Amino acid sequence: MKQELKQAIAAVEQDVIAWRRHMHMHPELTFHELETAKYIYGQLSELKNLELKQLTPNSVQALLKGGKPGKRIALRADIDALPVTEDSGEPFSSTKPGVMHACGHDSHAAMLMGAAKVLSQMQDQIAGEVLFIFQHAEEVPPGGAQDLVDLGVLDGVDMIFGLHVFPNIPTGEVMLKEGVFCASSDNFDITIKGCGAHGSMPHLSIDPIAVGSEFVSAVQSVVSRRLDPLLAPVVTVATFQAGDSYNVIPSTAKLAGTIRTHDKAVREKAPKLFEQTLAGICAAYGAEYELEWTRGYAVGVNTKDACDIATDVIATYLEDTEFKTMPAPMFGAEDFSAYLEKVPGCFIFVGSRNEKIGAVHGLHNPQFKLDEEAMKTGVSMHVSLIHKLLMS
Repeated sequence: MKQELKQAIAAVEQDVIAWRRHMHMHPELTFHELETAKYIYGQLSELKNLELKQLTPNSVQALLKGGKPGKRIALRADIDALPVTEDSGEPFSSTKPGVMHACGHDSHAAMLMGAAKVLSQMQDQIAGEVLFIFQHAEEVPPGGAQDLVDLGVLDGVDMIFGLHVFPNIPTGEVMLKEGVFCASSDNFDITIKGCGAHGSMPHLSIDPIAVGSEFVSAVQSVVSRRLDPLLAPVVTVATFQAGDSYNVIPSTAKLAGTIRTHDKAVREKAPKLFEQTLAGICAAYGAEYELEWTRGYAVGVNTKDACDIATDVIATYLEDTEFKTMPAPMFGAEDFSAYLEKVPGCFIFVGSRNEKIGAVHGLHNPQFKLDEEAMKTGVSMHVSLIHKLLMS
């Protein structure tokens, strides 16, 4: 990396750590990030050359207009926390019981704030505009990304980049994948309506537990027998609730879960096959059902041009960083996909695993701990992307 950029990034290192730790101590759940947005807005307002705006009360965007005309490049960070009770042992652990930044969104916001501070001091060198997006509600569909897209956040944007810390790979590594990199996610809620009876007389019942149990097994055949196995979705029934007695067959059962796939066509086809299976089993038992779908996030697809730019930045600017290609798409979902459906872009994973300090637990784990050294890589990635695209 050019020496000037290195020095500028090093100068904001302590700020980035302080910002991240403050947000870590004061997490807020999805769609409730009012104080987090207020904090980010306040810190950014102290920087020069940024035009601040809030399309929603719980998100922030900052526009940096360069000294010369050019393209508009967007950089995005998510800011919401999870309903998890922290057990990391960090001295700056969450002060809110049952709420934790267990997915690293506090670090995402801090890294982007660091990049904003560095780049705001280089305004006259920028030919174009940089849009910093601090987005709410990544964790729960319909997601904050779609909110902001609908409100016009991408108007005039030519390309967008996002980062996510990733404890599956060590600090000092960066990973991305051209094309499909993550799955779509759609959730379902099922109520099976049967007929209750005494446990000693099951023949007088329409047992919703039996119906639901058969459905849980049968729905997996949709994956293996009615769709191309190479494109097959993952179907997970995550909750099954029925009854509250040893000897009473209940009248209803409730099931809920998710369908995830890497193929857009399969995403549209799978729910119909899913319901055909449910309807057939219920009909065989004489039961009825209600089925509700919650449309989640689209398949995440990184565009080739943006991936090529990111790969070149890693090789040219981040000399001490090792690049890896993601071997296969993950079945995790990410609402960054809403941006990628509108403009070219790339989502990049920044390694944050460090066994020496116990940063080994996965995302969404109550013991999740971040190696803060990884944030140097993230700030460097943001700044270097802008240097290559708007300052070279």
